[in-house]
Amino acid sequence: MTVPGRVDAASLLLSLDPPPWFVRHARAVAEVAGWLAARIDAGGTPVDRRLVESAALLHDADKALANEDPERTLPHGDGSAAWLTRLGHPELARAVAGHPVTRLLDGERYTRWAAFASREERIVAYADKRAGQRLESMDARFASWRRRYPRIEVDGRAAGWTEADMRVVKARAHRLEADICRAAGVAPRDVRRLAWTGPALRAAREASR
Repeated sequence: MTVPGRVDAASLLLSLDPPPWFVRHARAVAEVAGWLAARIDAGGTPVDRRLVESAALLHDADKALANEDPERTLPHGDGSAAWLTRLGHPELARAVAGHPVTRLLDGERYTRWAAFASREERIVAYADKRAGQRLESMDARFASWRRRYPRIEVDGRAAGWTEADMRVVKARAHRLEADICRAAGVAPRDVRRLAWTGPALRAAREASR
């Protein structure tokens, strides 16, 4: 069992035959996460940068699985974790399982995550909240989520976002942002992308020929 490196993670992503929009989002999250991990590591806090980058690139894998794949029946994030575990990469499972925005409303599961999530898990979760098709503010990302997904499923219930939901989610997300940006020594507006996914995807495509 090993954490896949950049090219191996890119190969796993390409094995899903993902559409361009999916790849753009995966790349944006992976590059934001990679930049944050590099900053935090350089500041003296050890971070498994390889795990962060690979988990961030593959965090949405379950969305690209075939309809008949059993992992498609699992909640988002859990499906990605199960798929990666099945392929021999269980080290990535917790980081991909904990990233969905709905985790911020998920009762006891959020409480456990907030108490025990590793630095790597937190970086991946935060990067997803800063990157849609490109790096953006967290407020813009939440507005997009609410517009595109007017109904959410949390604790087994499906319902629309309420104003109370949004206050809880944003407060928890901003605490996550403060924690990660403090560790990286930057303000949220200064977060950037580490341009590593392009070369990794090109190498993965070349290796598959």
